[in-house]
Amino acid sequence: MSALRVGVLAYPGCFASEVFGVPDLLTMASHVAGTHVSGADATGANSSAYAASVLSPRRRVLASGGAELAVSPLREVDVLVVPGFELRPGLDVAGRLAPLAPEIAAVRAHAAEGRAVVSICVGAFLLAEAGLLDGRRATTAWLLADELARHCPAADVRAERLVVTDRGVTTTAAFSAMYDFALELIARHSGADVARTTARVALVDQARVSQTPYVDARLLPQPGNDFSRRVMRRLDQHLDARYDLAALAETFHVSTRTLLRRFADETGRSPLAHLQDARVRRARHLLETTDRTVAGVAASVGYRDPGTFAVLFAKHTGQRPREYRASFRRAAR
Repeated sequence: MSALRVGVLAYPGCFASEVFGVPDLLTMASHVAGTHVSGADATGANSSAYAASVLSPRRRVLASGGAELAVSPLREVDVLVVPGFELRPGLDVAGRLAPLAPEIAAVRAHAAEGRAVVSICVGAFLLAEAGLLDGRRATTAWLLADELARHCPAADVRAERLVVTDRGVTTTAAFSAMYDFALELIARHSGADVARTTARVALVDQARVSQTPYVDARLLPQPGNDFSRRVMRRLDQHLDARYDLAALAETFHVSTRTLLRRFADETGRSPLAHLQDARVRRARHLLETTDRTVAGVAASVGYRDPGTFAVLFAKHTGQRPREYRASFRRAAR
């Protein structure tokens, strides 16, 4: 089997760790694949299943932190990987992308030849600028998913997904999701057994299905209006209380209709949706840090029926409470 040619597109300010993360895991996979070869095939055990390179249209590239990267000129590869860069909510995305016109042109040209393109984290913004996300499903870091949707309204942004592939274009969630993508690539090119073994050797979790369990709403951009902030603060302070819309409206001296309208105008959602998010966030913390029973955790965030709580929790995180606790306890060992 010929080596799969994987090129990583380096550009000024890209995250160096995301430049080398995928090639490093592919190198490990090549070694693992070699150990799976036996008998008549043993002569090929030392040949790499992957040929990875760092490419750039520039002669010199300084990554994040000022690290200089050794790069090769652009050339034909089977898979082009576009790493992410430093981006925070509220920053000028267009201004950040403007100096990257040579890289965006390279991405567009590669895709036009029918070859696979992959973005890591906010590298998705370069794909969007190249026009590759129009009419496609995509994902990115949960912290910037809304920003990507605003920047590229023609994309169908799936903020809960770790890896999304749509007609030859793959996008991934934040940072470590590059390993989720790499394991999928290894499974397709070298087989599921090689991918599983590589995951074990690298201590990479191959069972992740969603980035939702990692979302921390406190880090998301907050609405600027005082009314919704006061309503949210009230709800956050009474997570264990029964949700009573009429009583909540009375607290703020407005009708229920006015409360719902003003809250939706400022946040784009309902008070109940915020309350459910806050309850799940608190429940996640309790499951991670205490030995309370699931029923006890449910009661502490306002649910008398553990079954109802479990369904809501799974809807928000992709895992039932016991599964969530077990996975985070494994990660802490």
